[in-house]
Amino acid sequence: MKAYLFKNAFIVNEGQVFVSDLLIKEGRIAKIATNISVDFACEEINAEGKYIFPGCIDDQVHFREPGLTHKADIYSESRAAVAGGVTSFMEMPNTSPQTLTQELLEEKYALGAQKSAANYSFFMGASNENLEELKKTNPANVCGIKIFMGASTGNMLVDNTATLEGIFSQCPNLIAIHSENESIIRHNLEVYKEKYGEDIPMSAHPEIRNVEACYSSTERAVALAKKHGTRLHILHISTEEELAFFENTTPLEKKKITAEACVHHLWFSAEDYAQLGGLIKCNPAIKEPRHKTAVLNAVLDDRIDIIATDHAPHTWDEKQQKYLQCPSGLPLVQHPLLMMLEFYHQGKISLAHIAEKMAHDVAICFKIKERGYLREGYKADIVLVDLNKETTVTKANILYKCGWSPLENYSFKSSILQTYINGAKAWDNGMILESHGERLTFQV
Repeated sequence: MKAYLFKNAFIVNEGQVFVSDLLIKEGRIAKIATNISVDFACEEINAEGKYIFPGCIDDQVHFREPGLTHKADIYSESRAAVAGGVTSFMEMPNTSPQTLTQELLEEKYALGAQKSAANYSFFMGASNENLEELKKTNPANVCGIKIFMGASTGNMLVDNTATLEGIFSQCPNLIAIHSENESIIRHNLEVYKEKYGEDIPMSAHPEIRNVEACYSSTERAVALAKKHGTRLHILHISTEEELAFFENTTPLEKKKITAEACVHHLWFSAEDYAQLGGLIKCNPAIKEPRHKTAVLNAVLDDRIDIIATDHAPHTWDEKQQKYLQCPSGLPLVQHPLLMMLEFYHQGKISLAHIAEKMAHDVAICFKIKERGYLREGYKADIVLVDLNKETTVTKANILYKCGWSPLENYSFKSSILQTYINGAKAWDNGMILESHGERLTFQV
């Protein structure tokens, strides 16, 4: 493999930002030190004034393969991830067919090995009927089990009390949940149907999938986890009220209950439906401005442990439909690091905290081996950033298969210059290069 030597970069790692050289050799970080010199063939990169981050690890994406590849596929979306500095991802089971058996799960891993530009893991999906299959899930090479406690998609709603008790008590894996109360959502939807018929406004989405729906589901999940000592991870927290369930006094390595914030819940608010409408319709809903402020504060004080995307693409035509037909989800995996760097420029978060929430803490939370840090001997998943070079999102540079982004025409103050996957250059100054990710492995 080719070796690379970065000279005089700002290294953003483990709570510090400092100037150093960094050497990549044979797919790993070989050395971090000042004035590194080598006696072998090596591409030298002048990184003076630039910043090296550990590659972002996105613990929640929907790449739509198999079965929904008119929206996206592993090849297209993993390349978009790489362009955005996301070097590893964990993908969700609501594909077609849904990933509800070990056989179907391994078929997805085979697709990842064949097609993914970034490192990958796939969640095993839960239903009301597949507890025995869930119990076979190997925590050493599968990131976790995914439960939809709100029927966000298809027929994967898990609402049977006995099933939930069985999963929480018998599965040693990390259990990640989509937390919304389906009965509350259905009641609210009927109220709005009676009021508006087929013409429900998009702005009603956070009132239909409201704070109460999120809070009551999270309350139930936390109670189950505490009862059984389960390792519980709650995805995409969208409300201020839910933050009461999370604490910041226990070290992350010892936490049994953790939480994730997604970039769109930090970036958008209910005020944006007027301009963007169905383009930002997602589950759980983007809500009034107080929630994004509260969720960001919880990221900063460690009640929330991880920042992710919940990248969930749909075609442009699908997203132009009326409320009842418009699918939920938006494409984001190409821009999460730029979004968080924008908050840095606004004085809302430090560079070290970004690296922590998008790489270090994801590795800790999921016990990922040899990734998530800039450490000698670790896999060389790294991102080179220019904080002073503007990036404008346009249709011409969007790599999603769906071809659109809710961030179109926004100009970020920063740029992703290069991304390296397992020591191979995968993104270079606006050009995507061929790269091959590896299956993530986990400590048990």
